[in-house]
Amino acid sequence: MSIATKRGDSGETGLIGGSRVSKADARVEAYGTVDELNAALGLARSVCPDDSLRAATERIQRTLFSVGASLATPPESRRGKPGLVQADVDDLTAEVHRIEGTEGILADWTLPGAQMPSAAFEVARTVCRRAERCVVRLAESGEEVQPEVLAYLNRLSDLIWLFGRLLERNAGDDARLREEGQGGRWTRAW
Repeated sequence: MSIATKRGDSGETGLIGGSRVSKADARVEAYGTVDELNAALGLARSVCPDDSLRAATERIQRTLFSVGASLATPPESRRGKPGLVQADVDDLTAEVHRIEGTEGILADWTLPGAQMPSAAFEVARTVCRRAERCVVRLAESGEEVQPEVLAYLNRLSDLIWLFGRLLERNAGDDARLREEGQGGRWTRAW
């Protein structure tokens, strides 16, 4: 059996459950961007020197397959338990709070590129935010989206940002955007 089925040569693809849609469909854009996020996290994991962050990233990547499956399954095809549950979101939230407790981790915005591993996580973070925007557009178009998916992606982008900061801190890099004394703290609107 070949993966080259030729069924997509006309610009359509199959969703879970068998329905066919345009490859430009908002649902395809959403789960395709989650797939891109998974690949970006794979790159970040491959260059990450920290064993615990590599393991956490791999767990996240495995969960992203459930996120993608949820997005690739139209409501009429859903049956059984959802692929993503509130506990998945809660796990990310707990990890965000744990890392936020690190002294100085939230001192300022950062300038990406202090080191390869943190820069790779920054790229993954921006892809995560794009995936989140795609899911919001899908939901705003009237399509049903599992609520945990949006919460998961929102929390995940925060966590990925923190992974980069933790790597920089542990390496002794100062990637703050501003020099000491250049004004007050920046907003935490990331």
